Amino acid sequence: MAPLPFNPAKLKGLSEKLLRSHHENNYGGAVKNLNKVEEELARVTKDTPGFLVGGLKERELTFTNSMILHEAYFGNLGGDGKASGAIQKLLATAHGDFGRWEEQFRATGASLGGGSGWVLLTYNFHSGQPQTYWSGNHSQASANGYPLLVMDMYEHAYQMDYGAAAARYIDAFFQNVSWDVVNARLERAQKAAAALRG
Repeated sequence: MAPLPFNPAKLKGLSEKLLRSHHENNYGGAVKNLNKVEEELARVTKDTPGFLVGGLKERELTFTNSMILHEAYFGNLGGDGKASGAIQKLLATAHGDFGRWEEQFRATGASLGGGSGWVLLTYNFHSGQPQTYWSGNHSQASANGYPLLVMDMYEHAYQMDYGAAAARYIDAFFQNVSWDVVNARLERAQKAAAALRG
């Protein structure tokens, strides 16, 4: 398990108890379960029934994506929430202004309130543009993208602090975004995109 990259006692609007529980139980659970699934997959032979192989491969994808998305989620928290840099300019250009992009990102998050899923600002390698995606669970994501900003909308990410008030959690999330991390991810994605184009 990767440690939390920030002091969980210092985030605005998100309690230390919530953050530690989310990190240890949900992220930690994904890592532990992925390890168990990989042990089972190592025992697969040509005689293993297809339904067992299929079930294990589905769980492998789910736990792998849960691990990666949780690491990206915690990785983009711990900042002051003030957007700046290349990502702000890119989103402003793509959406007319930065506020319009934020409005759409928040609306996507609100659409998942009371349910389960993720909101991902992704660098789409196919189009070369940032795109906000809705993900209903850990196995739905853009086929050719790199997460720049990740917001967990599973109820475990906010219920302890906000109950069913998902919109209040979204406000708290935006107060704690580390836009320096998002800008660093954008720079890596743009370099990777250039390399992919050859």
